[in-house]
Amino acid sequence: MNAVRTSPDQWISDLELITMAAKAAGERALSFFRKNPDVQWKNEGRSPVSEADYAANDILKEKLLTARPNYGWLSEETDDDEARLGCDTVFVVDPIDGTRAFIAGKEVWCVSVAVVHHGRPVAGVLFAPALDELFQATLTGDALKNGMPVTVRTEKDTVLRIALAEETVRLLEHGYRAGVSRIAHVPSLAYRIAMVADGRIDGTIVKKNSHDWDLAAADLILERAGGALFGLDGQPLSYNRPNVRHTVLCAAAMSVLPALIAASQGLDGH
Repeated sequence: MNAVRTSPDQWISDLELITMAAKAAGERALSFFRKNPDVQWKNEGRSPVSEADYAANDILKEKLLTARPNYGWLSEETDDDEARLGCDTVFVVDPIDGTRAFIAGKEVWCVSVAVVHHGRPVAGVLFAPALDELFQATLTGDALKNGMPVTVRTEKDTVLRIALAEETVRLLEHGYRAGVSRIAHVPSLAYRIAMVADGRIDGTIVKKNSHDWDLAAADLILERAGGALFGLDGQPLSYNRPNVRHTVLCAAAMSVLPALIAASQGLDGH
């Protein structure tokens, strides 16, 4: 069991650690980028994983658990160990969020690393090395992009820019649809949420079966930028549970979120 840590200074120290590790993992992944890395298929052939994913995962695990051996570990590319459930504080990691884009040579992929304490993220980093973009946040202070504060959009436009799948549009509440401009597919879920945080888009809808590692770092970055990632029940997410999958989610500025959640109720079950 972890010792309970509540000092903001501890999370700032953890942010420095996970930033260092994410940069190292991202640079290692970048060395495979557009060089035809070996690809395997998991989850009964539904999900690709490349040698770059594993190489980045190895770097993250070595650097993070060497520095914080009492923290738990949850990663997309490591077999789940239920020992994490007995830990107050856990690293939640996706070595490459957007593996399909990475394999296809597209630049929108990132390393996602969060520190989760008592079920909520307290430090988070997204590093997109092909774009040279670094997002960071802790429980205190601003969300940062390349060291500069970012915030969600606050302008009141008649049309909202929402990232969602084309087939999802028809499931939105009819009256809401007319005020939505659909943004083309963004292959990395974590990066898509970061786009809400830095104000490029107004919101996004996350289909069911996303995982802790897709979300935890981006969740905190969005929160510190003035937005939130909620379920259709209007509640924040809890991480490091036995089941790491989530239901339909909405991410947006707080001023936009209630209407987006209300309009998305038809997605429940899809």
